[in-house]
Amino acid sequence: MDFDRKSAVSSFYGAPGRRSVDALNADFPAPGQERARRDSSSSFFNPNYGARPTPSAGYNRSSYFHPGREEPVKGGLHDEEEALAGPADSWDVYADFNNAGPRYSAAFVSNNSSGYREIPASTPKYEEDLATPATNGPVEMVTVPALGPEWKKDELKAMTKTGKRERKAESRKQFWKDWNRGERGLCGPYFTRRFTAFFMFGLCCAIALVLAFTIPRVPSFAFNSDEPLLNATSPFNETVPTIFSRAPANFSFPSLVDLQANTGSNFLPLTFTKLSGQVFDLDTGMLVGTGSLGHTTVPAKAFPEIKLPMNFTYVATNDSDITWNNWYNACKNTALYANGTRPGLKFRLVLDMNIFGLASHPTASTQITDAPCPIELPQNSV
Repeated sequence: MDFDRKSAVSSFYGAPGRRSVDALNADFPAPGQERARRDSSSSFFNPNYGARPTPSAGYNRSSYFHPGREEPVKGGLHDEEEALAGPADSWDVYADFNNAGPRYSAAFVSNNSSGYREIPASTPKYEEDLATPATNGPVEMVTVPALGPEWKKDELKAMTKTGKRERKAESRKQFWKDWNRGERGLCGPYFTRRFTAFFMFGLCCAIALVLAFTIPRVPSFAFNSDEPLLNATSPFNETVPTIFSRAPANFSFPSLVDLQANTGSNFLPLTFTKLSGQVFDLDTGMLVGTGSLGHTTVPAKAFPEIKLPMNFTYVATNDSDITWNNWYNACKNTALYANGTRPGLKFRLVLDMNIFGLASHPTASTQITDAPCPIELPQNSV
């Protein structure tokens, strides 16, 4: 045979080359032993050619890699399954799962069992908790999300005090807008803008009516035109003595100011917590008398009389004082005058009122130009 027609694969012709691709099963010569070089053409036609008998390289098992499990030549794996399972019509591949036939695997089946294994009934979770002692009870795991990259910047700000204040302010602003548009009320569906307007109007009218009948009015006062000053009665005249003296120049005497109040504008009785008065000389403007009246109640829509106790007291430098002379001449004995008429007193009365139900302290004043003196001094007086 020509050189170019010969096969270059020595293993195919049984040449002393590598008999298997498996490195572990490779046949290497012993040390110091060399194989005889043979012609590849003779190995192709005569596999048993050589000094010692060797199997054919193309048909022996050393020419291919052994995969692991050896299968029978006839039938293969399918015949083994049929042999284990029995006849072909009784084989069921689902027998291991539905317990409907013979089991292919008997790893977990006892010899005395029929092949059926019962699954235990499940117990509800709450019954397991009740059956478990409190000391060995289930541990409740609470998962709290940690602040991580999944939290946005606006969410982190919303959890701060500044963010909470901003949300509250925005909520109040939105609530005011909705209420101003009439979309919501102050107390759920009630007290909307329209209802609140009518309610406040009615409330103001009711308050005005109540105040019109309950707020006290300041009364007006008038003097007794005949005798505005009266003699003091007991026990007031016993506490304040009657004195007129030239050296030192002074005078002192008690008296009652006869007043008449007008309470026609009041619907309820009028109560004075305090009523005080001051008397000033009309010519000189000097203070010559003071007095006060305690808690007093007068009827409404009437003209009650009020007797205000007054203590007239004045001290001068000498008997030439104008104020002292005016009051001394008006109180002298009538017999000392040729016509029997004494000059009248000229004074101005200022009243300071404290009325129950009024925060302010109203005042009233009047003046009298010809009032007779309530006392009359003896003829031998100074």
